Amino acid sequence: MQRICLVVALASLALCLGCGTKTDTTKTDRAAADSITASSTAVSNKKKVIVFFGNSLAAGYGLDNTADAFPNRIGARLDSLGLPYRVVNAGLSGETTAGGRSRISWILRQPADIFVLELGGNDGLRGIPLKSSRENLQAIIDTVRLKNPATQIVIAGMQIPPNLGKAYTAEFRGIFKELATKNKAVLIPFLLENVGGIPKLNQPDGIHPNVQGHRIVTENVWRVIRPMVQQQ
Repeated sequence: MQRICLVVALASLALCLGCGTKTDTTKTDRAAADSITASSTAVSNKKKVIVFFGNSLAAGYGLDNTADAFPNRIGARLDSLGLPYRVVNAGLSGETTAGGRSRISWILRQPADIFVLELGGNDGLRGIPLKSSRENLQAIIDTVRLKNPATQIVIAGMQIPPNLGKAYTAEFRGIFKELATKNKAVLIPFLLENVGGIPKLNQPDGIHPNVQGHRIVTENVWRVIRPMVQQQ
């Protein structure tokens, strides 16, 4: 039953993941970049920087308080554990890989120590050629590495409904693992594991996680980045 719900919910993602128009990209990017700069240059603040670069999922679309979005929850956990990291949430609702590619240099005016790439879902739902999505994601990774070769990259895997055929769906799902292997990056197999398709964990649109859902997504992410931040 849960599997059926997941397929139904993912099918709705084509209408919901990019809900609403994009926010003011320049304003959003400037705020994120300024946050990175501040954390990198303040004499009294020697924390390292984790950038979450994504779409509406990272941005916390539909939440009453964006502090409940999983990147911000990760930041709160790091603070509570006394770990020397600061989170920059560079999520933008409706973002595609092409959009991400166009704004990545602005976001990385100062280098990030850990870079979590959470893009691609909107591409798949719009049926964008996978070759283009793959190239855009690789270009983003290349830019991050060019800015700072030591940056640790985490790639968040995503899945889409089979509307566009099994071949497209399977290839889309495999892109994230492929890029993680190619670039020696860390992979989150499926960002919405144990959340996607479960009504009580999602908002009325059936797609975007609610507060409880973001708590679970936080754990999905934390399991992957915890060894990275604790080894520092």
